[in-house]
Amino acid sequence: MDTRWEDPGEESRWERLTPSVARCRLPGWDATVGAIAGRSGVLVVDTGADLGQGARVRREVTRLFGRRPTHIALTHPHFDHVLGTAAFAGCEVYGAAGLDGLLRRERDVLREDAVRHGADPGAAAEAADHLVCPHHPVSGELTLDLGGRTVLLANVGPGHTTHDLAVLVAGQAPGEPEVVFCGDLVEESGPPQAGADAIPAQWPAALDRLLALGGRDALYVPGHGAAVDARFVRAQRDELAARFGVSS
Repeated sequence: MDTRWEDPGEESRWERLTPSVARCRLPGWDATVGAIAGRSGVLVVDTGADLGQGARVRREVTRLFGRRPTHIALTHPHFDHVLGTAAFAGCEVYGAAGLDGLLRRERDVLREDAVRHGADPGAAAEAADHLVCPHHPVSGELTLDLGGRTVLLANVGPGHTTHDLAVLVAGQAPGEPEVVFCGDLVEESGPPQAGADAIPAQWPAALDRLLALGGRDALYVPGHGAAVDARFVRAQRDELAARFGVSS
């Protein structure tokens, strides 16, 4: 999360993973946001580091699919993934069970963390003041119907944090892969970051659950970096087990 990168430009930022699933890597901390569209709803996965990023994502997703976002899934409680949520007025917000209470208690911690990592203090304060907590806790698995497109939200943590949520989008057409949004349980652009809220002893097991969710042929979308395959996730799982002294 410490590594900043340059914005490659408006037109190249969004990547279509399937006809109804897209993702982009936001400037600043290279955090991924995703979007999944059905006939009647659009789910956005994570919302960026401040209200400006959130508003930009909302506009771009609306332009991309021709419909405004209706649902938000927050993969974990780090500033670069949650502080843009207030820009999505009217959306139903989902997160791992207990995330709502944590965000209420720690909004000042989020603001301080954002500033420590280089965020504009004013933008961080504004986003923290207007922070939207999840309306719907996910304690196991929850299926959302977006209209001809179902999405599974799965509480697969703890691991990277105490509240890790994954988003599974099943393939619809022949040859269309399943897509799993992993949050920061998986990172491609650098080694996974283990902060004070990580649960190292349980992180490899969380990745086992992630792999069971998506399977060997799925496309896995990390919280930072390029999309990867199951082999990459399995290798990162083994590296984390060795790093934290967790037996396989």
